[in-house]
Amino acid sequence: MNLIDKQLKKIKKEKRLGLMTHVVVGYPSLEVTESLVKVMEAAGVDFIELQIPFSDPLADGPTIMRACEKALENGVRVVDAFELVQKLSKQIKIPLLFMAYYNTVFKYGTEKFCNDARKAGICGLVVPDIPLEEEHQEHFIKYCKKAGLKNIRVVSPISTTNRLKKNAEIASGFVYCTTRQGITGAKDKLNPNISSFLKKMKKVFRVPIAVGFGISKKEHLKQLSSLADIAVIGSAIIDIVNKSAGNTAEKDVKDFLNSLSL
Repeated sequence: MNLIDKQLKKIKKEKRLGLMTHVVVGYPSLEVTESLVKVMEAAGVDFIELQIPFSDPLADGPTIMRACEKALENGVRVVDAFELVQKLSKQIKIPLLFMAYYNTVFKYGTEKFCNDARKAGICGLVVPDIPLEEEHQEHFIKYCKKAGLKNIRVVSPISTTNRLKKNAEIASGFVYCTTRQGITGAKDKLNPNISSFLKKMKKVFRVPIAVGFGISKKEHLKQLSSLADIAVIGSAIIDIVNKSAGNTAEKDVKDFLNSLSL
């Protein structure tokens, strides 16, 4: 059984909202990325999404975009992401997922990327810019399934019912729903229409629902607790790393996660 399925069963048994956190591999350094992942697991996080830095991250706002740029300036390569996961997967017991843009996957070789990711210890892939219509040519979903990876589909509040149904047919693990159309970034308030959209999502999808984009505080988690299965926090954590003085990033992220009462 994929580790994602095991963690989802644990969350359901404990009757609580799961949490997935996000790091950009190599930001602010590979060493700090490794430490942050360990801090997140110790704080009770359920899933960790490791973003492979890319030069043109279309779904990401300024915070994550700058983190990607800095990681690339530091010389971080795709192979560094695989090596980091290989090291972490021997120590981390919760599911690790890669978040990447399809150009990275395509250039690496789609089948090889899926196989190498699984061998390194990755449980699922979040690739937001690979449309279903490309499957007949790219075979991304096919190679994910063959490698034993969960293919985490990404949908938004502007997705049509027909589009949601098509994604529901091939979704595995869980589905990632954005709170709004647009890019990532911490917000003070969530989209007021997210509640009705998530109720619609539950009627269409059989897999658990993760919600991301803009989630940054305990109040957001309370709002989502009865509507979703997993909350995703990304930019808010990177904002904390940006503001950390000296070598306090790990402590500051730990304090933030503890403040959410996981």
